[in-house]
Amino acid sequence: MPLINLSTNQLINYTLHLADTTLILAQRTAEWCGHGPVLEQDIAITNISLDLLGQSRNFYQYAALGIGNGATEDSLAYFRTEREFKNCLLAEQPNGDWAQTILRQFLFSSYQELLFGRLQYCKDEQLAAIAAKSIKETKYHLRWSGDWVLRLGDGTMESRNRMLHALNALWSYTGELFELAEYEEFLSQTGIAVNVQLLKTDWLQNIQTVFSEAGITIPEKTFMHMGGKNGIHTEHLGFILTELQYLQRTYPNSQW
Repeated sequence: MPLINLSTNQLINYTLHLADTTLILAQRTAEWCGHGPVLEQDIAITNISLDLLGQSRNFYQYAALGIGNGATEDSLAYFRTEREFKNCLLAEQPNGDWAQTILRQFLFSSYQELLFGRLQYCKDEQLAAIAAKSIKETKYHLRWSGDWVLRLGDGTMESRNRMLHALNALWSYTGELFELAEYEEFLSQTGIAVNVQLLKTDWLQNIQTVFSEAGITIPEKTFMHMGGKNGIHTEHLGFILTELQYLQRTYPNSQW
């Protein structure tokens, strides 16, 4: 059982933030199913999408317990609007080409590995259990995407240019990962949430290690987009949810 009352808004919002981020990224990566550059990588990225979906389900199920009133993982995923979603903006960015998808996954998995590494020791037993269960998957996601960053960044002129284009498109969405939303700040003081500000130095070092080998330079000071954790999103999220939620909104309570 959790060590604090799950019905508190802060814990519900934090759990929804974790769930939403993994769900939206799962939906994005799932768009590659059947379209990967080679069969082996098509299967790999589809499996990553399924891993992220499984993580989101665990978080949604936990949030639904606190919300009550008949809330379920399905209602939280299918019947909330854009402004109710609390995912990081990075997760909703378009796939672009293979390089952009790879870099997005690498930037996020580098962050998620550090996040779950600390969350597995938090004072909330359920959140800790989900993080502990998920971290092995996250380590694989990081290793797989990191290898691809090296292959593309240190590959042909074409692959390198595509990686640099991806970096230019995505880097400005990474700053939000390390900014505390109100619910994160409150829960980090109680030992529940991870203080993500403390992850930034290690994250940058890990990114720099791979980038240096790939011959890529971390951008200098860049304007960072914010708002996703509080329900303010880019235009992309609405299109994602339109596709994700269409069946349940058109035929409510449909089951396979």
